[in-house]
Amino acid sequence: MNITRTNALACFSAVIAAASLAVSASATTWNVGPTRTLKTPCQAIAIAAAGDTIMIDYSPSNAPSVGYYDDTCAWTTDNLTLIGVLDSSGARPVLNCAGLTDTRKTGHLANHKAIWDPEGSNTVVENLEFENATLNNADGANGAGIRIDGSNLTILNCYFHNNQDGILESNVAGSNIVIKNSEFFQNGVSDPRLKAGFGQTHNLYIGHCASLMFEYNLTHDANVGHLLKSRAAVNYILYNRITGENGTDSYEIDLPNGGTSYVVGNEIQQGPNTGNSTIISYLEEGTNANNPGHDLYVVNNTIVNQLGSGTFVVAASPALPVLLENNIFYGAGTITSQTNASQVTNFSVLSNPSLFVDFNNYNYMLSSTAGSPPVDSGTQPGTSSEGFSLVPVWQYVQETNSAGNVECEQSRTTVNIIDIGAYELGGGGSTTCG
Repeated sequence: MNITRTNALACFSAVIAAASLAVSASATTWNVGPTRTLKTPCQAIAIAAAGDTIMIDYSPSNAPSVGYYDDTCAWTTDNLTLIGVLDSSGARPVLNCAGLTDTRKTGHLANHKAIWDPEGSNTVVENLEFENATLNNADGANGAGIRIDGSNLTILNCYFHNNQDGILESNVAGSNIVIKNSEFFQNGVSDPRLKAGFGQTHNLYIGHCASLMFEYNLTHDANVGHLLKSRAAVNYILYNRITGENGTDSYEIDLPNGGTSYVVGNEIQQGPNTGNSTIISYLEEGTNANNPGHDLYVVNNTIVNQLGSGTFVVAASPALPVLLENNIFYGAGTITSQTNASQVTNFSVLSNPSLFVDFNNYNYMLSSTAGSPPVDSGTQPGTSSEGFSLVPVWQYVQETNSAGNVECEQSRTTVNIIDIGAYELGGGGSTTCG
């Protein structure tokens, strides 16, 4: 994983540096697995000290007594790194909680919240799969793969699916959340009998923290809730695939309390089964003291609406004029509800699937069709009022292996004049995967 990015800000560098300094020379690496002395991750977590690393051997965990089935825990230890060891096909070790009964005495998620509930700071989680975390109405019906009760969490190359929430963050002031090269699929509550979670659970839900860095991820096919919801004070939503597809999700991106937010270089699709006709929603729940910024930048995205109606970007008062620059808006609908939005060199089209390499499979790379209108038709984005460069330098790439999807980033270089949309025709460079 390449963790050096020209667009990373100082706050993330400071978090990583602080975590590194906290690791002592005596830090221990623990090995976990069915053939090891420590059989499950939670056994190792219980004895690990600050700065330790836990290496988790591959196990499918698809039935009781196999691998890491129903192994849940919370911890207060700081600076833990938990890494799954991939099998030969690239599959991640699986934490499966399908067998838990969610009772107060036995058989429940950690703290009645999640498979993992890190309460310490500076946790890193890599190469792991989280599935089937559920709670009943009495416990809120919002069981999560990971519930973030501590500060500063980094997620790398993980897969969250069929949980009530993929990730749920608990409004930890000052916390920075980093999520990269990960997949979120069919999280949410679709059963209206679980009224405490119905419509309130999402593929991932970030609360009032300092920042969210969300890069090179695939979030798709959510159940009723949103593909991405964040109340962070600053949001970096960069180079992802955010696609409703055949799911019943509501908003594709929901930023209900605003915050300074960058939506750059993403491919975003609203499917025909969505429960809400808005694609990107900003400030619909009003202002919050934790989010002083009211500025939204939507730059070089490809946004596809297959519902047949609705609004691509809704920004409620008192949002500053939204910058909409170099975006492809594909399908019927209103571009924005904001009358004073700044709209610069966008391209709108009702229907022309030949623009893209594989429209039906959500590959919105520009095709080589002669005379493609988005090619060489953009303007060079500048910087935000905070000094963040809006120029796209990466683009999302979807690869697969025998284990499933692989979320990757590909460098983007402008050819002649910058293209409109999330991809540069002929401008893709080297690819790095999670």
